Amino acid sequence: MTNETVIYHNPQCGTSRNTLALIRNAGIEPTVIEYLREPPTRDQLQKLIADAGLTVRQALREKGTPYQELNLGDPNLTDSQLLDQMLSHPILINRPFVVTSLGTRLCRPSEAVLDILPQPQKGYFAKEDGEVVINEQGSRVV
Repeated sequence: MTNETVIYHNPQCGTSRNTLALIRNAGIEPTVIEYLREPPTRDQLQKLIADAGLTVRQALREKGTPYQELNLGDPNLTDSQLLDQMLSHPILINRPFVVTSLGTRLCRPSEAVLDILPQPQKGYFAKEDGEVVINEQGSRVV
């Protein structure tokens, strides 16, 4: 079977690390793209956003980015202008995006990835902050 799972990952982000760990907890070794080092192309970014059912603005990250300095809250900015900024400053791309055979999601919170994983969880999983997401039987804790 070919590897159909891709994560656009930032190793400095706890949500991104938890998402990657949940993918691996399902026995899947994804293709990991550190998008700050290897940003997507404009076409790839547009496809990720569209496939996830988001608007460009919804895929824009504010916290810890030059969002304010670049005045990206201006409602008159077009999607094209926002994409230009996201490509110039990849830290503005919200994270992590995950692509599997079952769909594309912006995995915030990290357990959103469970909706698109093609394999079940193999066992217990807790986030870095200790929050239990998957019990010992591999079932989601609500």
